[in-house]
Amino acid sequence: MNMIPPTRLRKTINVLVFPGGTEIGLEIQKALCRCKNVRLYSANLNVSNHAPYIFARHLILPSVHDLAFVDALNKVILEHRIDYIFPAHDDVILALAKNADRIRAQVVSSPLETCLITRSKSETYRFLAGTIPVPDLYDNLEMIEQYPVFVKPDRGQGAQGARVVYDKDHLSQLLKEDNGHFIVTEYLPGEEYTVDCFSDREAGLLFCGGRQRIRIRSGISMSSKPVEDNLFTEYAQRISRKLAFHGAWFFQVKRDRYGILKLLEIAPRIAGTMAVHRVLGVNFPLLSLYEQMRIPIEIMVNSMDLQLDRALVNRYSHRLSYRTVYIDLDDTLVVNGKVNIEVIRFLYQCVNAKKRIVLLTKHAGDLDKTLREHRLIGIFDEVVHMEESASKADYIREMDAILIDDSFSERKQVADRLGLLTFDCSMVEVLLDERV
Repeated sequence: MNMIPPTRLRKTINVLVFPGGTEIGLEIQKALCRCKNVRLYSANLNVSNHAPYIFARHLILPSVHDLAFVDALNKVILEHRIDYIFPAHDDVILALAKNADRIRAQVVSSPLETCLITRSKSETYRFLAGTIPVPDLYDNLEMIEQYPVFVKPDRGQGAQGARVVYDKDHLSQLLKEDNGHFIVTEYLPGEEYTVDCFSDREAGLLFCGGRQRIRIRSGISMSSKPVEDNLFTEYAQRISRKLAFHGAWFFQVKRDRYGILKLLEIAPRIAGTMAVHRVLGVNFPLLSLYEQMRIPIEIMVNSMDLQLDRALVNRYSHRLSYRTVYIDLDDTLVVNGKVNIEVIRFLYQCVNAKKRIVLLTKHAGDLDKTLREHRLIGIFDEVVHMEESASKADYIREMDAILIDDSFSERKQVADRLGLLTFDCSMVEVLLDERV
């Protein structure tokens, strides 16, 4: 829970997430999309990405490496009255920090020095050596006394290009092909943790919470759970005495072969799996906005035993247009005695969009009683209680309509006679619109 003076957030603020299609951007969207005083925008390169499926206001920007980037960004800022920009990629963090004085909106980030140091793993290790345990960094092959070793890009993210190397010959070959982008460190075989942190530029470290990275895919934690360890807080305090952080940041640690936690990396940004702590009460993106606005912050965390697990989610784009939804009751809206949550979600989406909803049902029992028992009174613009022998195609009047029904024969009659699109329960997900 975040305690905010109510007079400070009466104005709606426009927040641009860039790039919106990363896992970082998706978590920022999830954290801010229901905040009443925040209007979200996203921007990305003109490439395939997920942002247009969840952001109602999506824009195109060039790469941060393009010489015209700042001018293009400022044009978007002025046109859409953007107040704050959330960087959602490591390269973007650094580019925005370097150009902060030229950008016409406030960047939600830490100071440039912090961004510069943390963008390089080798620079981070050298800077914090003696402050917290860091992995041995090998500048040449002769320094290596034990294999395997770990090779990774100095400025990479998402574990791209990272690998375990088991012998000197293989390592020599990799380094010949490398062009100086990789670093070689000792191999850390133990458990890996991410420690989510929040700092106020004046009050210092306000929150520190660890989570175990149980299952990892492409550098993204697909399964994670909160873990308590006093060492996490100690490391966070030591790091924040050396580096200045404004808002959310995190660091990753891994145990060496002796069980010592050693630093992997630090990032002054939102992490995609900060959702673990968000659902406990720590909304890092919102808190980071408050920190930038210099609003006093108080954090309250729920105590719960939980574990997050991720899988792919389906979202769709289409050009389907309709003004009326005809829907069946038995085995469609109510299945095995329970309301179909996905279908009711879609119906309330239609309510918000001012679409007409008509219940077409052959329910054999007391229809009013059934609707009351399932809290379905009031959602329909019209309720049509049909005879068992009737065809639903006879009751559909509009041509800009769709039918949702579990019955194949009913759907086929409507499709054949009226030429309308029809859907069963397994198809409803294509109708959901999650853009905010």
